[in-house]
Amino acid sequence: MYRIGNGYDVHRLIEGRKLILGGIEIPFEKGLEGHSDADVLIHAIMDGLLGALALGDIGQHFPDTDEEYRGISSIKLLNHVKKLIDNKGFEIVNIDSQIVMQQPKLKPYIFNMRGNLAKELGLDLDRVSIKATTEEKLGFTGKEIGVKSYAVVLLKKIKK
Repeated sequence: MYRIGNGYDVHRLIEGRKLILGGIEIPFEKGLEGHSDADVLIHAIMDGLLGALALGDIGQHFPDTDEEYRGISSIKLLNHVKKLIDNKGFEIVNIDSQIVMQQPKLKPYIFNMRGNLAKELGLDLDRVSIKATTEEKLGFTGKEIGVKSYAVVLLKKIKK
């Protein structure tokens, strides 16, 4: 049995925060606003993973009203989601994701982001896709107000 999930997340760009994407710090004068480290890419991936198994969304599992999650690394949250997948008897077949932002250009960082996520999830690198694009200066991402990310994931049942 296979299960597909999709995820979406968005965060505002602000000064005074680090820009963390895929668990990697990206040099930039702004970072993402949020209760955790606001890693918009990992948040979209987690929502896709949770959705594939009808386990709700990241807000249900890691509410922004809970001080336990203030400033937490999204990698730690991803590890928790991976355990939920394992406990349900599924494995991740692949992840296809996209980050939408005007600046900075992400091409120099994508390989490291992919490697980081593959390592954390116990996947081969060729099962994790990350793409980056701009909206040609249109909308909130084009005006550098925020960043959004999409993810599609495929899971496969491995236990009966």
